Amino acid sequence: MTGTGICTGRVAALTGAGRGLGRAHALALAAQGAQVVVNDLGVAPDGAGSSAGPAQQVADEIRARGGRAVAHTGDITTTDGAASLVATALDAFGRLDTLVNNAGFLRDRMLVNLDEDDWDAVIRVHLKGHFLPLRHAAAHWRAEAKAGRRPDARIINTSSGAGLLGSVGQGNYSAAKAGILGLTLVAAAELARYGVQVNALAPAARTRMTERTFAGTMAAPAEGEFDAMAPENVSPLVVWLASADSAGVTGRVFEAEAGRITVMEGWRPGPTADRKSRWTPAEAGEAARELLAAAGTPQPVYGTR
Repeated sequence: MTGTGICTGRVAALTGAGRGLGRAHALALAAQGAQVVVNDLGVAPDGAGSSAGPAQQVADEIRARGGRAVAHTGDITTTDGAASLVATALDAFGRLDTLVNNAGFLRDRMLVNLDEDDWDAVIRVHLKGHFLPLRHAAAHWRAEAKAGRRPDARIINTSSGAGLLGSVGQGNYSAAKAGILGLTLVAAAELARYGVQVNALAPAARTRMTERTFAGTMAAPAEGEFDAMAPENVSPLVVWLASADSAGVTGRVFEAEAGRITVMEGWRPGPTADRKSRWTPAEAGEAARELLAAAGTPQPVYGTR
């Protein structure tokens, strides 16, 4: 991992980097020259427990390959944990250039069976777990910009197809991942003045979460065939977004899986009717049906296909 790469000289902090997509991103960034802070709380797939092992193992793996990495096992859904993630990068490497928000877990239930604790836990780890590291990294970069040291910084958030289209049995997860998209757009607009670019990724890959929920789709291929669901397929786009080469790209959402990259275009105005005065309910309904007839058909929610 020594030598040159498109992230040489840059420091990246990644949350949820002990396994799955986060681990693949950490290894790929290090292979391209980045110095890496590997954050992972080491929880079970439903968020239970904790262990320092996964973060330390990935950091050790990077160092064994000639790279530079440190482990961080703080809880990034807390103010202290998120602040210490940024502090760890500064203490270990003297700077922070890229934040990759990736940590998460699942507690899937149909809405009528979803209890408040499972809602709160998933919203906390995905949405609050994006906001707090983003907020503390952004505060650091704002201070740098105000001191005359304008950053060339990157934030890469992790959404999901569930956030884009919804997913049956994953109301809490879909809501959190949709919220991350809104957070990305606001952060891109607010932080541009400080030299920070913010983008989001909706990946599809084999992880502990997806293997359980989409076992058939995520099954490994026969030996010798292209492994379309390998998490390593997503990481090259993350590395590029983390690098200086992605200059000018911000406020964007990408889908990435297998060998495919898609720029998502989000909500745009469709057919519109404007009568320049108030509608009656009947008139509003008639207009709405005419507009729907002229509109495109929405993509189906995952789990209804």
